[in-house]
Amino acid sequence: MRPLLPFLLLMSLPAAAETRLTVMPQTVADERPVFATVESVREVEARARIAGTLAALSVREGDSVAAGQVIARVEDAKHPPQLAAIDARLAALAAQRRQAAQELERTRALRASGTATQARLDDAQTALDVVEGQIAAAQAERAVTAQQQEEGAVLAPQAGRVLRVRGTAGAVVMPGEAIATLATDRYVLRLRLPERHARFLREGDPVTLGARGLSGGTPLGRGRVRLVYPELQQGQVVADAEVEGLGDFFVGERVRVTIAADLRQAIVIPHAFLIAGAGVDLVRLESGALVPVQRGPVRGEEVEILSGLAAGDVLVRP
Repeated sequence: MRPLLPFLLLMSLPAAAETRLTVMPQTVADERPVFATVESVREVEARARIAGTLAALSVREGDSVAAGQVIARVEDAKHPPQLAAIDARLAALAAQRRQAAQELERTRALRASGTATQARLDDAQTALDVVEGQIAAAQAERAVTAQQQEEGAVLAPQAGRVLRVRGTAGAVVMPGEAIATLATDRYVLRLRLPERHARFLREGDPVTLGARGLSGGTPLGRGRVRLVYPELQQGQVVADAEVEGLGDFFVGERVRVTIAADLRQAIVIPHAFLIAGAGVDLVRLESGALVPVQRGPVRGEEVEILSGLAAGDVLVRP
């Protein structure tokens, strides 16, 4: 059995090494809770395209709309009589066209028999061409008027939610006047941090969205900073973060967000080196002494030690 002793000692060396830890400070992200505001990436306005009276308004604040959806209708009282007048003119021109076509056919027959002259035949053809030209012009005029009437429909330029409705049924509106303001479906969290955090905030940094209602609870999700604005506003750095699941939030709603706002040196050790005592946490030094420590934030499988340890201390796993 004696030859096996050195082999067993060698096998036990890695396990012994894993039971000791030399304390060394490391750089950690200092996470800070801040308040963010749910904002729309872009706000667009649905505007009237013609002058007239706002005859119908089919949305209200908070409604979801699709791109191209009719949200209101503006009517111009002059359009119906204008269309009726053009239709009457087209009916009269149609009768003139029939008469000109019949006259052309008779003239052609007379020309074939040698009774009518070529000049008379040309005059009959010209009369028919003039009437057809007048019909084409009237049809084009009618199409323009009908298009103007169709432009009375106020369309949603993009899909989103209605933030504000400015028009009321029966009001007179002018071309280009805003009827409603829409927030697009894409929402972001707008962060505003003190200027001292500007140099630590970077695109791609992780953020954690807290519970809704500013009342703690389970975090709702995680996201990342998508844009850091290059201009400070009133001594604050502004950034946008993307987090899934903001579609049912109110625009302007404030939520709690945790971000990495700074970098600092800290002592972090695995949970396995902690000894849970009666109201206090302990660690065992290589000398055998038990040292009380103050536990800090938990970082995955490790925990930050706020006090009780110094760089170079060697810990033994209990």
